Amino acid sequence: MTDTQQPQTRIPSVLEDPSVDSIARVYADALLDAIPAEQQAEVVDELREFVDEVLPRQADLRRLLSSAALGKDDKEELLGRILDGRASPVFVNFLKVLARHSRLDLLAPICRQVGLQAELRSGRRRVQVTSAIPATPQLHRLVEESLSKSLDFTPILEWTVDESLVGGLRIRVGDTVYDGSLRSRLRQLQQRVEQRSTNEIQSGRDRFSHPEGD
Repeated sequence: MTDTQQPQTRIPSVLEDPSVDSIARVYADALLDAIPAEQQAEVVDELREFVDEVLPRQADLRRLLSSAALGKDDKEELLGRILDGRASPVFVNFLKVLARHSRLDLLAPICRQVGLQAELRSGRRRVQVTSAIPATPQLHRLVEESLSKSLDFTPILEWTVDESLVGGLRIRVGDTVYDGSLRSRLRQLQQRVEQRSTNEIQSGRDRFSHPEGD
């Protein structure tokens, strides 16, 4: 990887930004900015495999990389000895950058942010869908096609089940929730009934407090 492809090395400290996700986002963007779009999927997969499969099976490696007793240079050398020739140069260099800045402990949130930002850059976004019963393949396809037509991005559905919904779906896109569940409609109906009762009671009080002829 050339010097112009190096991920940025000026990373805000925890004191400058106490949010782990924000720091992880900075590293994720640095990695994705350093590689061509057509190679991003490969590097994302490498990072995900390293975090989700390699480290959980290699307790000694995980302990060494997280140990404060092992210096930054030693960690970089260890990563090079293990991964050089076995992983892409950009991925190995990225891990070395993390070691240099004592951020290997943020590998999991960085991996998550890399995946999310790569999806956003490719025009895709995660959409949480909750239903009262498990989704059939037909329902999953129907919801996916409907959302694809309604949204300005390609949805990646994350489906969960909540039996308390009674029926219908709850769809969450970012901070926006579209609740079409039966439970939601019943709650809205109850609120309207309560509001109507309150208005009628208040109307009766108004009549008695202002007798005709006053």
